[in-house]
Amino acid sequence: MTEIIDGEAVASEIRDDLTDAIETLTAEGTRPGLATVLMGDDPASETYVNMKQRDCEEVGIEGIHVDVDGDAPPEELYETIADLNDDPEVHGYIVQAPVPDHVEYREVIRRVDPAKDVDGFHPENVGRLVAGDARFRPCTPHGVQKLLEAADVETEGKDVTIVGRSDIVGKPLANLLIQKAEDGNATVTVCHSRTEGLEEKTKAADVVVAACGVPELIDGSMLSEGAVVIDVGVNRVDADTEKGYELVGDVEFESATENASAITPVPGGVGPMTRAMLLYNTVTAASEQTGIDVELP
Repeated sequence: MTEIIDGEAVASEIRDDLTDAIETLTAEGTRPGLATVLMGDDPASETYVNMKQRDCEEVGIEGIHVDVDGDAPPEELYETIADLNDDPEVHGYIVQAPVPDHVEYREVIRRVDPAKDVDGFHPENVGRLVAGDARFRPCTPHGVQKLLEAADVETEGKDVTIVGRSDIVGKPLANLLIQKAEDGNATVTVCHSRTEGLEEKTKAADVVVAACGVPELIDGSMLSEGAVVIDVGVNRVDADTEKGYELVGDVEFESATENASAITPVPGGVGPMTRAMLLYNTVTAASEQTGIDVELP
């Protein structure tokens, strides 16, 4: 029988464990602060930001939100970033993507203080990750590692195929899984839109991570018997529902369960973990900036 890896439950445990660390910091006079910046009025981005602010409130992190007019020049966003870099009450912050077309997102990331870059996207933090000295593990890849740990899946010596090469998931996750570490030591194959013979690559894997943004690209016939499947994709597809759509992953769930020993659902799998690891990184940042040691899950 296929195990359903419950991301909601694992994320809830991490948030509970973080509460102790947050209480320690607060007792020492430092309440961790996480800021979110939203430029424009993209509905999906507004939803994500609201969820992150709600998470902060639940665990005792000071949530700060800044709206920037979507039609404003890039300099207005840069000034906001500079203010957050200088604010000692803000230990970490994110600029919610996407930003408007007239703003270069890479330039936005370069302006973020690396010590407050709790997304882990700044070039300095990317370099440290690749070098095996990560300041912050990017939220979604770290969340994937925590899900594998919760399901008692060891990666050492295993073949892992990642379908997707984004800067947010595919590349950093590949770098984490090949590290000489307890939750690494895997042999990793990274596939993408130009990969030939994708089924051959996925069927050879002990663990398949789907993060390509293509609805139900991977089905059960592309998996080996007993494979562990982590589905990062969240895609809206037309459906006969009240909303007119439903959310599906990059994996065709029903057929995948015929071969997979464990699989994450969509929704309720990786998504909650991404938000939980953002809180984790914020607490890490507060600890490092203040020198107050805390125990992290």
